[in-house]
Amino acid sequence: MPTHTQMPSVIRLKPQQFIHVLDNNTGVTRLDVGPQTITLQDHERLVLEPHAMIVIPPRHYCTIANPVLCNEQGKPVCDASGQIKLSYGDTEIRFSQEPFPLYPGEELIEKIQRLQVVETNTALRLRALRDFIEIIDDNEIKHLAGDEWLFEGPNTYIPRVDVEVLETIKAIIIKPNESLCLSARQDCIDRLGNKRRAGEEWLVRKEGAYLPGVDEEVNNIIEAYVLTEKKALQLRALRTFVDVFGKKRKAGDEWLVTFDDVETHIPDVYEEVIEEVMITTLDDRQWCIVQDPIDDEGKPQLGKSEIRKGCLSFFLHPGESLDGGIQAVYVLGEQEALLLKAKETFADSSGDKAITRQPGDLWMIEGPCDYIPPVQVQVLERRRAIPLDKNEGIYVRDVKSGELKLVSGPKAYMLTPYEELWTKELPPLVEELLEQQSDFMVEMRRPIAQRKTAETEQKSKRDPTRAIVFHVPQNSAVQLHNYKDRTARVVFGPDLVMLEPDEAFTVLSLSGGKPKQPHAIRTLALFMGPDFMTDMFTVETSDHARLQLQLAYNWHFDVPDKNDIETVARMFQVPDFVGDTCKTIPSRVRGKVAGVKFDEFHRNSAKVIRESVFGTDEQGRVRNEFRFDSNNLVITNVDIKSVEPVDEETLKSLQKSVQIAIQITSDAQEAAARHDAERVEQEAKARLERQGIVDTRQAEVERKNLLELRAENAAIETTGQATAEARAVAEASRIKGETTVNLAKQDSEAARVRNQTDLEQLKATQVAELEHQKALTTLEIEKAERMATIRSEEFKNRMAAIGTETLKAIAQAGPALQADLLKGLGLQSVLITDGHSPVNLFDTAEGLLGNMAKASDNKRN
Repeated sequence: MPTHTQMPSVIRLKPQQFIHVLDNNTGVTRLDVGPQTITLQDHERLVLEPHAMIVIPPRHYCTIANPVLCNEQGKPVCDASGQIKLSYGDTEIRFSQEPFPLYPGEELIEKIQRLQVVETNTALRLRALRDFIEIIDDNEIKHLAGDEWLFEGPNTYIPRVDVEVLETIKAIIIKPNESLCLSARQDCIDRLGNKRRAGEEWLVRKEGAYLPGVDEEVNNIIEAYVLTEKKALQLRALRTFVDVFGKKRKAGDEWLVTFDDVETHIPDVYEEVIEEVMITTLDDRQWCIVQDPIDDEGKPQLGKSEIRKGCLSFFLHPGESLDGGIQAVYVLGEQEALLLKAKETFADSSGDKAITRQPGDLWMIEGPCDYIPPVQVQVLERRRAIPLDKNEGIYVRDVKSGELKLVSGPKAYMLTPYEELWTKELPPLVEELLEQQSDFMVEMRRPIAQRKTAETEQKSKRDPTRAIVFHVPQNSAVQLHNYKDRTARVVFGPDLVMLEPDEAFTVLSLSGGKPKQPHAIRTLALFMGPDFMTDMFTVETSDHARLQLQLAYNWHFDVPDKNDIETVARMFQVPDFVGDTCKTIPSRVRGKVAGVKFDEFHRNSAKVIRESVFGTDEQGRVRNEFRFDSNNLVITNVDIKSVEPVDEETLKSLQKSVQIAIQITSDAQEAAARHDAERVEQEAKARLERQGIVDTRQAEVERKNLLELRAENAAIETTGQATAEARAVAEASRIKGETTVNLAKQDSEAARVRNQTDLEQLKATQVAELEHQKALTTLEIEKAERMATIRSEEFKNRMAAIGTETLKAIAQAGPALQADLLKGLGLQSVLITDGHSPVNLFDTAEGLLGNMAKASDNKRN
């Protein structure tokens, strides 16, 4: 078979590309920059594939780690072997320049970043990482490592490797009714030119933007307190100073700033705002007691009290306090009363007659009524009659004799002045069990470590003054002990128990878990069964085989007569009947199994265990029950749940033999697999050689067919070319004709669309003109109508102004003048015309004839 020699790698670098090439002979890595074509020799290896040069746009920069060392001409410095020298552990910041490559060892730490623009009212807090000299405006400024200063805007910050930016500081806008509280980090001069000591605080009250200095620390912005007629400000002086009102305040002085003094107040650094004092307003149904009131001179009257009531508003001055706050007038109902106590001797005139009350006297005022206590009286409590149902009660104590009693319903009970509700305290465990009494069977089977405890849970919601009521569950019993009479009683369920003041529950502490642990279960009620208990313990056979047994026992308490006090009390004589049972039965089983071999016990385990627990009678039969005479507990059955060996040596031997068997099986399988793999490999080689021969023969046949097909293709290609050219000419003629027809159709359609568009445009124009003419006609008609109306109104108004008599006189003036003129001339009628205007002679004649007719008629008459 022919052999192929490996050709050297050829790398074509585009413009602004670079690579790193390692010379394995010298160990030197060089930098090659494009555009060029590089052929790697056998001793050369490409370390960094073609990579684009770093392009830094204007107003950008980047950070280079381990930068190359350059000489005075700016060229890289090489060592004796030709390797580029680097400044290891250092960094360099490069700004906008021509694209440049990274020399071997250089690293681009971060992405290219934009230069930071510091805006107006903004500054950068800088810190020097090492000593350097900065030149600003031809001035040399020396910075030592650790120095801090501000770079204020507006400006562009040029980063340096020996300076770090700690933070961006923005100017703080001081709004109206605000001030800025500053403190000095060290001795300095603030922006206002004042000397400040380290730790000193001061306020900047001037409104506007304020940029803190490098040694100034902003504590907070103090807002002014807005004072109203209903709100005042109580202040305290931290040291002696003169406040903004020009008053000298001593350390510890307290005073009020009210609306009468100023509308808004900004506390000084030496003023401490104690609180905002709201005005105290009393209506006609309220009252209060003021302790240590201030007199007219502003001095406190220590030890005195003053009652204020009615419609009143006032501020509490420093030192004054309300005893009990603002209180409403006591309105007592029919079932309510007030318990009162005299603080000093005074004459009580609240009743029908005056009574002298001595200090410490107790009495009650019963409703219905309104009551405002005087200064000499203390209201201890407001009492209501306590309604009690049949199954409810309260504990009452006489404060004089100390006697306790239980008051039960049904009734409403009002305490007397010398009676009080007594709190019956119970142990936390009993409180918890009383809360869980509704599900006490679940509680009995749950370990105490998993239950709620009084220390981790909130206190009981039970009212300790109410009588304790316990519902005894079905088929259970509760024992109550009276430690005053030293007696005990047992109550069987279902029933309801109400504890007397001197009675307490008997708490049962039973064993639980597997194996049984003492004091794992706490309960108040003793369940009488039937039920079962499970236990685990270890036994050893006569041939020293150790086994772990898990048994379950069915049990119940046998109480034939619940009225027999002695029999009933016997159930509670054994504090932990579960633990006693789980100690007795395993001891009997161990004794029996110790005399039996493992094989026999394995075959007859149930019989051996039942014989050990129940025993046998005179005929050798196993008894049906095992009875504890101390508390009448009866075991009726034993269930074997599991029997497991516990010998660790046996388990280890068994595990070792299993591992050996697994190893033998694994080795055999590995050998078989290796043999099969070799056989398959030989068969594959034979098939491969045979397939090579077949493929060679098939290749020759295919080569022959290929030559034949090439000849046929040449003939077909010659014939097909002529046919294709003829078809192409015919197809071109057909397409040209169709194109001409389509163009004619499209021109016709375009003309139709243009005509249709012109027609629609003309139609729209005519419609618009018609609408416009209609609108003009309508406006003309409306104008004519309005003018006619105006003229008629004008004529009407004129006629009304002239009057009827005046019109009549005007109308008659002309004819009367003419008649008088004609009468003076001796003429009956006359017609005068200018000869140009036409004259209606018919009407004239009719007039003349009419007058003649009237004259003849007059003559006749």
